Amino acid sequence: MPRTTLPPEARMHRPSEFAAALKGRRLARGAFFMITSTAAPADVVPAQARLGMVIAKRHAARAATRNALKRVIRESFRARRLALPPADYVVRLHARVPELSLTALKHAARAEVDTHFARLVRCSS
Repeated sequence: MPRTTLPPEARMHRPSEFAAALKGRRLARGAFFMITSTAAPADVVPAQARLGMVIAKRHAARAATRNALKRVIRESFRARRLALPPADYVVRLHARVPELSLTALKHAARAEVDTHFARLVRCSS
């Protein structure tokens, strides 16, 4: 079984990388998240899937909620990173988070993100 770590080269770091990916193609949209993508930049060798997250404070006011959502997104991406086509993916929270328990929110978010990434893997093959 391959390692499913998320090394620094599998994450986006610069604001210009986020801006380019956010202007890219919208791949999926659900109740909480929207995923946009742009082709992998030429300066990243080897070409691989990279993740960026935008979790706005206006949609998730509590830091614990924002951090939990980021953990869920990272874990889902980490599990499918090697199967995704090489590109920069930005997962953006686009709707206000409902008043749920943190556990229920994690389950709902994980189900949605898993569905989006699984669809991207299916469409790429």
